[in-house]
Amino acid sequence: MRFTSLVIELIRARPRLVVWLVVVLQAILWLLVSFILYRSPPGDLATVLALGREYRVGTDLGPPLAFWLADIAFRAAGNHMFGVYLLAQLCSIATFWTLYVLARATVGGQQAVLAVLLTMTVFAFSAPGLEFGPLVLARPLWALLLLHSWQLIGQNRRNAWFAWSIEAGLLLLTTSSALALLALVVGFALATSRGRRILMSFDALFALLVIAVLALPYLIWLVRAGAPVLPHLPSVADLSGRAVHGVELLGGLLLVALGIAIVSAFNSGWFDRTQDEAPVIFRPPVDPAARDFVYFFAFAPALFGCLISGLYGLDRVVGGAGIALLLSGLAAIVACGDLIHLRRQRTLRTVWALVILAPALAVVVASLFIPWTMGGEVKTSLPAAAIGKFFDDSFERRTNHRLSAVSGDTQLATLISLSPARPHLFLTAMPQRTPWLNLDKFNQTGGVVVWRASNTDGTPPPDIARLFPGLVPEVPQVFDQLVNGRQPLLRVGWAIVRPKGS
Repeated sequence: MRFTSLVIELIRARPRLVVWLVVVLQAILWLLVSFILYRSPPGDLATVLALGREYRVGTDLGPPLAFWLADIAFRAAGNHMFGVYLLAQLCSIATFWTLYVLARATVGGQQAVLAVLLTMTVFAFSAPGLEFGPLVLARPLWALLLLHSWQLIGQNRRNAWFAWSIEAGLLLLTTSSALALLALVVGFALATSRGRRILMSFDALFALLVIAVLALPYLIWLVRAGAPVLPHLPSVADLSGRAVHGVELLGGLLLVALGIAIVSAFNSGWFDRTQDEAPVIFRPPVDPAARDFVYFFAFAPALFGCLISGLYGLDRVVGGAGIALLLSGLAAIVACGDLIHLRRQRTLRTVWALVILAPALAVVVASLFIPWTMGGEVKTSLPAAAIGKFFDDSFERRTNHRLSAVSGDTQLATLISLSPARPHLFLTAMPQRTPWLNLDKFNQTGGVVVWRASNTDGTPPPDIARLFPGLVPEVPQVFDQLVNGRQPLLRVGWAIVRPKGS
C-alpha cells in the first residue's frame, strides 16, 4: 500500500488547521524563549519603547505607529516585556495567515499551505522574532495590502478599496519605505489593463482621501521638521562601491532564502527511484494574471530595494528582508506546476523543523555558552528589571521624588527607561533623537546619570564628566547577568542630579 503520513492528509483535508498549528506553535516557541532566556529586550526594542513612551507624531527613526503600539502593549501587560513580545508574535501570525489567504486565492488551499511552510523557512533567518518595531508591524500591513490589491486587480472586488486605503494609510504611519512600496503597487496596476481600469474608477479617489486623512498628522510633522531630503546621489567615482554594496544586500537576501532551496533539494526526484509512489498536492491551473502578480511582488521589492539601498548606501534593504521576501515561498510554489510530489516525507518534516528551530537554538547557545568563551556580552542577558528597580528606589530615597529622567550610557539608560517609573530618556550622544529633553531641562528636573564602571571608584568617563560638571559619583553597583561565566561582572557607575529646589 502507498504510505501517506498524517501531515499530508491534514494538508489535503484541513489546510487551514495546518496553517494555524504551525504559526501558533512557532509563536509559542519564541514566547517560551523570551520567558526563559530574555532578561532584557533584544535588538533596538528598548529604544522603540523609550520613544513610544513620549507619543511623538514623528521621530528621526520614522513614522510613529509602531512606537505607539509598542508602548500600549507594554503598559497593557503591566509594564512587562511579555506584552510587546506577544504583539510581535501576533504580527507574525497575521502575516502568515494573510499570506495563506492570498496564496489560496491564486494556487488553491492545499498548495497555499506549502507556500506558508516555505515562507516560514525564509522568515526564520530574515525576520526578527521578538524585536517589535516598524519592520515587524509593516509585514502584516504589506501582506494585507497585497491581498486586497489582488482582490481589486485580479478579482475585481471593488469593496476591497476601503480596506486597501486603510492599510496604505497605516503603512505610511509605520515605515519610511511605504511610499516606495505603494509605488510598486501602483506601477504594477498601471502595467496591466485590469489595474488601469481599477485606478480610473471613482473609488480610487475616495481611497486617496482616506490615505491623506490617516497620514496627515505625520505629513504635518514632516513639514514642520523640515521637508525630507533624500541622501545625495553618489558621484561617478563612488558608483562602483555602491553597486558592490547593492549586490551584497541582494546576496544576503539570497542567503536567507536558502531554506527554500534546502527543502526543495530534499524533495527533488532526481535520485528517487520510487517517485511514482510519492503523494501529490494538486491545484487548479493558475490564472496568468495571478502568476504575473506573484512573480512581480516576489522579485520587484527585493531588486528595487537592493538598488535603492545600494545607491544611497543604506544599511538594509528598503522595507526590510521580511517585506522583500514575503512572496518568495509562494513564487516557488507557482513555479512548481499544478502537481507537487512530496517525496521523503519524514526527511522533509525533519529538515523543515530544523530550519524553523535553528534561530531559537542559536539564541539558547548564545545565551548559555558565549559567556564562557569570552566572546562578548549577550545583550539579552543584562538584568533590565533589577537595574531599573535599583535606580528607581535609589533616586526616590535620596530625593523624595520619582525618577523622571535618565541619561549617560546609551544601553544602560535605555534599559532604565523601562523601569516602573518610566523616566524620560535623554541621549547625550544623540540629543536629536530625544528632543523632549535637553541638558538644561535635565538639570532642572533631575535624574540619574549612568555609565559602565571599570573599577570600584566609579569615576565617570570624560564625555559624561564634561556634560555634567560637578557630578558626584556614587559607589558602583554590581549586577549579575543571566550567565556570568568568564565575563566580568556588570559594574554600573552612577550619580544623581538632584531636582532644582529639592
